[in-house]
Amino acid sequence: MPRIWCTLLLGGWLAVSQSTSGPGAVLRMDIGTIDHAVSTALNESNVLQKMVEEATKKKSNMKPIKGISRMRVVDLRPPVISLTLSPGVGLFMAVLVRMTIAGKSFIGGNMEIKVAANLTASARLAQDTQGCPRFSTESCHIALLSAKTNLPSNMLPKVMSKLLDSTLQKVLPSLLCPAVDAVLSLVNSKLTAVTSVIPLGTAGTLRYALLNPPVTNETFIQLDLKTILHKNEGEEVDLPADQPSLPSLPPKREAATQLILSAGFLSAELSVMQASFSLNISNNMILGLPPLVTTTLGTLIPELSMVLPPSQPLVIEMREANPPLVTITPDKSIVHLFSTAEFRVSSPDSDLGSLFVLDVHSDLRAQFAVVEERLQLSLALDSLSQVALASSSIGTFDELPLNGVLADIIHVAYVPSINRALRGGVPLPPLLGTPYRRVEVGRLQVGTGARDPWSSPARRVALNPTHVLFPF
Repeated sequence: MPRIWCTLLLGGWLAVSQSTSGPGAVLRMDIGTIDHAVSTALNESNVLQKMVEEATKKKSNMKPIKGISRMRVVDLRPPVISLTLSPGVGLFMAVLVRMTIAGKSFIGGNMEIKVAANLTASARLAQDTQGCPRFSTESCHIALLSAKTNLPSNMLPKVMSKLLDSTLQKVLPSLLCPAVDAVLSLVNSKLTAVTSVIPLGTAGTLRYALLNPPVTNETFIQLDLKTILHKNEGEEVDLPADQPSLPSLPPKREAATQLILSAGFLSAELSVMQASFSLNISNNMILGLPPLVTTTLGTLIPELSMVLPPSQPLVIEMREANPPLVTITPDKSIVHLFSTAEFRVSSPDSDLGSLFVLDVHSDLRAQFAVVEERLQLSLALDSLSQVALASSSIGTFDELPLNGVLADIIHVAYVPSINRALRGGVPLPPLLGTPYRRVEVGRLQVGTGARDPWSSPARRVALNPTHVLFPF
């Protein structure tokens, strides 16, 4: 099973893109991932068997093997497949095919021919009219390696043996080359899945789309992917354009597929989800903390005790006022939330209603893991970077004494609610039917260059069997 690396890069866009707006993700598929897809398509679909059986049916345009009638394939061994990447083109494949052809001999009786042949084909990878990556066959050649019959050598003169070899050289391409198109068609269906629309629960949808034509070099195929996010109402969400970007992509040294996600894409993904972050926090949700009542406010801010009735229950309405922002530094990954906290008296006997509204900027530390083809985020309160009085119906006051209690309430009630909303995770682009396993998570440098994230053992994070990286 190929190893998969996911690399989250800090930057609204990746500066290496040739487009005016860079990709939200870059997928570098190594030969292991492609080999797994081709081998699976070839073996599980039995495409060679089906093609050979179809070709050996009696047809008016079929080229027969001279000296054999009622020809059929009685044994087809599992193919031996060797793939290499062809820079600037796509894929080169060599397939060793071994099969036994049977029929009626021209001298009477049953005749079997054990055939070994080498199929070589070249496939070009390009962007089709629908914007999907797609392989197409450029060439297919068959080289006959051996042809052995069950007849004694004295019954098959050399001239007949040469004639048999010559005939097989002409017949085998029509038997085997159609399988190349069939296999590539199956692989193309998996490539199409990379750009399919993925639902984000009830919040909206995500689609990865090719931003530039695919690029093939000696070690991997690179797909620059635009991340298209729509809210449930249909509104498209733009990636933030004011973040620093990487001047170059990180080196790909190991035999592994690498996925690079921009922090800008993660910010936009969270903005699609932000409506589900809304929460009304009441007294029974913050066990272990001071009661959420007007008396507590009066204790923290004495001047409020003069205008508030005692012991009235409060509700804090947490809402996101602006889109979240993801930043990743050498030390930590942070999700910045820009919220409002409206304090209301929830008693039906009170006419006060809304008391005041605070602007709250909170920094949540993010941990990442890959579970079932999705990037999972787990958030914890790191700090409140700003708390400011936005409006008040009970007069102005110094909001500083509220900071500690508000931080505790956000930590105990609000952040766990957000984590529940994020359980669906961020869908990762499909890998040609290969699951994300053995993923490692790390960070990459932004600014002067993209250094090797594994140069420091302290930054290597081992997750359950799979591999992902993150930027710094």
